Amino acid sequence: QVQLVESGGASVQAGGSLRLSCVASGDTIGRYCMGWFRQTPDKEREGVAVIGCDDTTMYTNSVKGRCTISQDNTKMSVSLQLDNLRPEDTGIYYCAVREGYCYGRFAKNEYHAWGQGTQVTVS
Repeated sequence: QVQLVESGGASVQAGGSLRLSCVASGDTIGRYCMGWFRQTPDKEREGVAVIGCDDTTMYTNSVKGRCTISQDNTKMSVSLQLDNLRPEDTGIYYCAVREGYCYGRFAKNEYHAWGQGTQVTVS
């Protein structure tokens, strides 16, 4: 099993920045896609950004140009840098990992391990 622990959520003002981090422990996965999903009370959980073990990345349209996902392959950890934050970025951010490449899709049902979530509030 893989355990994921997120950190970095906070309350910030619009225009500010945050860096979310997620570290995996437990089983190692050779081929994986790892990244961030966001959930708000009025929406289903949606993909924000993911990165594959092959360093391919994918971002949802609303964060393109304001968001950078990166990883440390040796530790199976990912970070999400969010800049120029907007109120609509508010939500609980979950780290998740799936086996296999990202395949150009978020497909949250294909992710088998999830963190507990970290709250991001932008006002």
